[in-house]
Amino acid sequence: MSFEQIAMKRRFPLHDHISALFMFLILFVGGVVGGLGYKISQDILESTAADLSRRIDREILDNFTSLIAPAEVVTRLLSLDRVAQEGSLEGRLASLRLIRELLDSSAALTSLYAGYENGDFFMLRRLAEAAEFKQFNAPDETAYIVQSIERPADGEARGRFIYLDRSLRTLRSDARPEYAAQYDPRSRDWYGAALADAGQIKTQPYLFYTTRKAGITIANRAGKGTAVVGADIALETLNEILARQKVTPGTHLILANASGQVISFEDFSRAVKAPAQPGGKLLLPDIVDLGVPMLAQLKPALATADTQQAQEVVLDVAGERWRVSLRPFKLEGTKQLFLVLAIPDHELMAAAHTLLRQLVFAMLLVFLLSIPVTLALARSISRDLHKLAGAADAIRRFEFSQPIATESMVLEVNELAITMDGMKRTIRRFIDISMAVASESNFDRLLPRLLNETISAAEADSGILYLAENEQLLPTTALLADGTTMPGNPSPLTPAAAGPLLAAALAAGNAQAGQLGDADLEALGLSAFAATLGGQHAIAVPLLNRQHNLVGAMVLFRQTETDTARLRFIEALAGSSAVSIESRELIHAQKVLFEAFVQLIAGAIDAKSPYTGGHCARVPELTKMLAKAACAETSGPFADFSLDEDEWEAVHVAAWLHDCGKVTTPEYVVDKATKLETLYDRIHEIRMRFEVLKRDAEIACLKAIAAGEPEAEARARLAAETRQLDEDFAFIATCNEGGEFMAPEKQERLQAIAARTWTRTLDDRIGISHEEKTRKTRTPAATLPVEETLLADKPEHRFERGTRDQMPADNKWGFKMPPPELLYNKGELYNLGVARGTLSEEERYKINEHIVQTLIMLTQLPFPKHLRNVPEIAGGHHEKMDGTGYPRRLRQDEMSPLARMMAIADIFEALTAVDRPYKKGKTLTEALRIMATMKREQHIDPDLFDLFLRSGIYREYAKRFMRPEQIDEVDIEPFLAPVSAAGR
Repeated sequence: MSFEQIAMKRRFPLHDHISALFMFLILFVGGVVGGLGYKISQDILESTAADLSRRIDREILDNFTSLIAPAEVVTRLLSLDRVAQEGSLEGRLASLRLIRELLDSSAALTSLYAGYENGDFFMLRRLAEAAEFKQFNAPDETAYIVQSIERPADGEARGRFIYLDRSLRTLRSDARPEYAAQYDPRSRDWYGAALADAGQIKTQPYLFYTTRKAGITIANRAGKGTAVVGADIALETLNEILARQKVTPGTHLILANASGQVISFEDFSRAVKAPAQPGGKLLLPDIVDLGVPMLAQLKPALATADTQQAQEVVLDVAGERWRVSLRPFKLEGTKQLFLVLAIPDHELMAAAHTLLRQLVFAMLLVFLLSIPVTLALARSISRDLHKLAGAADAIRRFEFSQPIATESMVLEVNELAITMDGMKRTIRRFIDISMAVASESNFDRLLPRLLNETISAAEADSGILYLAENEQLLPTTALLADGTTMPGNPSPLTPAAAGPLLAAALAAGNAQAGQLGDADLEALGLSAFAATLGGQHAIAVPLLNRQHNLVGAMVLFRQTETDTARLRFIEALAGSSAVSIESRELIHAQKVLFEAFVQLIAGAIDAKSPYTGGHCARVPELTKMLAKAACAETSGPFADFSLDEDEWEAVHVAAWLHDCGKVTTPEYVVDKATKLETLYDRIHEIRMRFEVLKRDAEIACLKAIAAGEPEAEARARLAAETRQLDEDFAFIATCNEGGEFMAPEKQERLQAIAARTWTRTLDDRIGISHEEKTRKTRTPAATLPVEETLLADKPEHRFERGTRDQMPADNKWGFKMPPPELLYNKGELYNLGVARGTLSEEERYKINEHIVQTLIMLTQLPFPKHLRNVPEIAGGHHEKMDGTGYPRRLRQDEMSPLARMMAIADIFEALTAVDRPYKKGKTLTEALRIMATMKREQHIDPDLFDLFLRSGIYREYAKRFMRPEQIDEVDIEPFLAPVSAAGR
């Protein structure tokens, strides 16, 4: 690569150089300011960290002192009171007011008490928490509890709890013998330690006997005698002091001794270990057991810590830096303690980090705000060239909304701007026309629009558009410049006899311009308008497709001559128009073919059954009538309902194909007129069996007469038996018709008749199909002759449901129709016993399955985008608004309005149709009464049914498709009753 090429690649516009320089300076200055600010703030925070630690240490020590010091004083004072020498409960109660005042003098104290040499015990406890009220079962107004134990020398120990209110009025007094039996103050550590020490003692934390809370006891031996006075302080009070002093969320505060045992911790409850036995000693947690790696590393430091002055330690644990303060802390009667304060460095330096982020944000903000200013200053130098570059780029992107208006002191720049503006207007006009023509999807509207746009582009007065068909040019539209129809009646013509101008254009294959002559007017069939058009100029434009085949032609009439530039523009536009015509013709032909195919399928379904002819044609009409009524609504639930042209096409296709799945339903199921009908009515087989029984009875009669039985008796018996057989067959024949409900007594009679037997002497496994023979092999062949029941449900009557006939519960279509166990059951007794109608459960499922097949078939078709809703519209006409329909058990809000319209149309057509084998067509009143019931039961959309009535669609449909005797007067008001909220 040469130096010149490298240099060319490294050249940048002037405004880029200026912008880059400004950006670099801003970033550099911002970075320096940010770095200095962060460093200064870090130094300030580090210098104040020690002061903060010392301040926290002092405050905690002061809080501890202010908390414990009053308790120490109270304990000493109480040890000098007479309560320490009293030997009875009554005498001790005399000091109750003093004890109360001492107890209330310190918020840290939970109780004050005295233990005596003989095992007596006297305590005043303060109640504050709800849990304590529940534990002691105290009355609501209780403020204090006296816990007393008396052990007289001449009797049993007595325990008592006395509940007092704020004024020390007794609320309740309970005898507690179990308390006296279980508790002895002389066995407690504080008692022994205080007796052995001349001064005041403080115990290690332990569990209080009554409340089972952790705490410490401050105790003094009484001034006279061997009684011990004590005060309890709950550890949670000390822990709260530590928790209040946390300066950051991650700060840890601990009170521990030199051996690492933790006396107090801000979350002491999760570390303390309860004693193994009730009354046992509380096990203090080790600093290692707190679960904080940083604190575990402080144990060696505590063992060697200075007991006179504070120490500052910096630790790095797991990549995190901690600032730790160890300060000695001494309480009377306790071992040497240390207050540990540990603060994570990242939280201590949070302010510095925040400052850094703010500086970075401010720098970025300044940087972003400076970009437009810098770019504006830089681009002002080369603004005109940038405008032209932007205009050229806009043309490249087909953006033509803004004109090119550049005024420069440079002549060449101005000339370039004028040339580009003209080019831009030409391209924009061409694209606007092409897009306008291409956006029109209706072929019948496309042709006038195409001609009108071309007349406008050519600045013509009028024009004619021809389409080529069967070696002819047929005029399809003739317009004036204002869009109105052109006067005259242009005639079809052949390319050879199209007149001099148009014929020359067709022969050359490109646009031709010239003046109209008489021969041109005569060929175009416009001689009558020679006075109007004579002397005018015209442009003849052949329309050729991509294969250069003639698809049409245009003749544009102008007042003036056409220059070459305009002619070339019209010629280029004509090429695009020809492609649009060809594409739209093809699409139009495909739509016509698809429409014919749809109606072919619907017609085939109707033709398949002689009883449902016209159903697939009537439902679309009724659906569209209801959709038009909904579109016409200006208020109510359908005020905003409307359909565009594509949606109307989807309704049309869906309505015509709503029963396409019926092509898979066997005819003998759809047309089943009697219960025993399959491909034929099997009542004839049963009739023949009755005939056999009658012959057998006659033969038996003759044999009896021949054997010597009186003829009169034998023939009377024959007549009775024949009469009974006739009656039984008549009953079975009536059952086969399926017209009445099969009451239980009829079912019983049917079973009784079926139990009769007849004799079969011929093999029933020969001369039959392979499938039937396979079904018969389920049971062994009987030895002939064989006695068989008159009616039977044989194993071969059961058609198993194969794998392809199964419907998984998790099927991809969401069908929720549980199939029967069998595919078909052709048992004679089973079918004759059908309670209503002629269809068995399996056959009714097979008929209902047509909607399943409809959805499967339609979802497999590659519908274009605007017809994607066809399966949903077509497949929902057997759903019910309450979710009990089929095949997907959809509810009203899960169905589109069009699907709900089709459901109403399908039901109304089925009720009023007169071509069903199993019923006669309903009258208008009967049909609407049934549908009103369905409305109340939430089977159909109530709002749509009301619209169906109010709009008069039912009567309009009746006049077109129903017989005159079905059309009666209908009072629709009772049917318009609103559905209750519960019904909805």
